[in-house]
Order: sequence, then C-alpha cells, then structure tokens
Amino acid sequence: MVMTAQFIRVGLIGYGHAGSIFHAPLIGAEPRLELGAVATSRREQVERDLPGVRCAPSSANLFGDESIDLIVIASPNETHRELALAALRAGKHVVVDKPLANSSREAAELIEAAARAGRTLSVFQNRRWDGDFLTVKRLIADGSLGRLSYYEARFDRYRPQIKAGWREEEKEGSGLLFDLGSHLVDQALNLFGPPDGVSGVVERQRPGVRVDDYFRVELSYGPMRVVLGASMLAQTPGPKFLVRGDAGTFEKYGLDSQEDALKWGRRPGGDGWGRDSADHYGTLTTADASRRIETLPGSYQDYYAGLAACLLDGAPNPVPAEDAKRALSVLEAARRSLPG
Repeated sequence: MVMTAQFIRVGLIGYGHAGSIFHAPLIGAEPRLELGAVATSRREQVERDLPGVRCAPSSANLFGDESIDLIVIASPNETHRELALAALRAGKHVVVDKPLANSSREAAELIEAAARAGRTLSVFQNRRWDGDFLTVKRLIADGSLGRLSYYEARFDRYRPQIKAGWREEEKEGSGLLFDLGSHLVDQALNLFGPPDGVSGVVERQRPGVRVDDYFRVELSYGPMRVVLGASMLAQTPGPKFLVRGDAGTFEKYGLDSQEDALKWGRRPGGDGWGRDSADHYGTLTTADASRRIETLPGSYQDYYAGLAACLLDGAPNPVPAEDAKRALSVLEAARRSLPG
C-alpha cells in the first residue's frame, strides 16, 4: 500500500538496547520518517534522548493513535508475534526487529495478517548493511573469488559471565541461535538462496547458563559448504568472514563499526560514518598475490531509507517478512538435526 503523505509518523515499542541504540537514531536519520511516540517504561531516558517525543503508557496507546502510520517493534522476542498482530489489526504498517517471530509458523501467521490488512510487514535485518558483508557480497558478485567452495561467517565474543536480561533467560526466542543466528542465516540466504540441507550443533557451554551460548550451523549447496557460528567463550576470535573459491580466498577480521558508533552517539551522515579502520581490512589471496581489500562503508541508514521509499513511493520492501520466515525455517531445521 503506497501512502499519499509526504512523511511517515512512527511509533516505537521498546527502548532497551535495540530501541535506543538502533531504531530511534536510525529513524531520526531518515528525513521522511518522524518518530512521534515511544511506548516504554523508561520515560526519563526517552525525555533525555528524544526531546519532544511523546512517551506512551502502553503499546495499545500507539495502536489507537490515528496519527501513527508505522509501528516499530523493538521489544523482547517473545512479544513479537502478539504485538505485530495487534498493530496490523489496528491498520498500521509494521517493522519487527529480528527475529520476526519465534517460529516459521508464527511468521506465516503474521504474513497472512499483513496481507489481510493490506499493510507492509518488514523485518529489521540491519546486518545486510554491514560493511564487511557488503564487501564479501561484491567480491562474490564480481568474480574475484571464482566458483565458491566454502563460506564461513561468525560472531565470536568473550563473555564468560552471564549477562542480566531476557536474552539469557529461558524464554521464547532467547539464546544465541535466534539472536545472532538470525543475522548470519539471513546473510547466507541473501547471498545463496535456500540450501539443499541443514545441520547444526547448539550447546550451553558456560557454567549456569540457561540458554544456548554456542552454535555451529552448516548449510549445503551442492558441493559448496556454508558454515555459520557463534560463541560466547572466544578469547581470540577467528575471522568474521572466510570465503574460498577456485580463484581466490578472502579473510576478514573485526566487526562492523556502526553499532559502536551509534552507542557513542554518532549518527549516519557524519564524517567517516560506516568506515572500517585500515588495520581491519580483509585480505584477498590469489595464485599470484595477496592484497588488502578496503571495506565498503556500512550503511544501516539504508534500511529505513528503503522502508520510506517502499511506503511512500511503492519501492520494494527492503526486507520482506517472507525472507525472515525462510530464515526461521533454517534455524528450526538446525535444531531438528540435533541428536536425540
């Protein structure tokens, strides 16, 4: 549904890490979006960070506000389905932070609800716009690596202590597989499409942990293998990306800079936004030589620019809900492949 207004008024649900670090700043960076209200208990933080933005007492208050066109859901994963359904039934367009839902069945339910309502349902998969992923995508597309045989992508951290918060509590959608695995699977499907087969190892490795904190998921594409993994006990992280082809190998260490920049209060459009440090550039090795490859700039702001274009101009949805449903199916297949 294409809107006739000149801008979109947004209601944000949740002002924890996702809402305050990612969504509010990135919404504010898009000139055709206006953040009108935030539903959260963190009133003082909203008043400090977002002068002039209303703090709503509940999500229901946003659903009943006729001035709100778009609801962005940045609440704990276990609430995504319920809130998205309520927003769609209230006639709002909806963005849900990844994962869209806690199962592919729930995702299908939301897709059907959006179709019935005639509203756009999109998923915030910001790491499609990581600079390192964009660089890998370009190297694959331009043939620098030749025919691929192996692709590995990882999120390794060292956090031996269990962190307070819902992500490490036994709730629907908690744990590392659904958290960081949602990003890695989405990137792989964006590059290669649906796999031929899926297998996985999902573990609880830290003493006292109540959710999975390690995984390794393997996708098969004919003879090519895609390996996706994450650990909370990696004192010396391996490469973020390792991609091998018959013409070359690309190896890249370090994380995209945009999340830290947002935490520090920097915003898209500022000097050096999304740029990687030269010491983190990846290395392309071929039969003839080895050379550093400058990382393409990351651009998280492109997600909300694409969403504004979708709603106001009829452009494609930047991350259709169907993509998230396919990713959830892969995560579920990885769990089903476990012994016992």
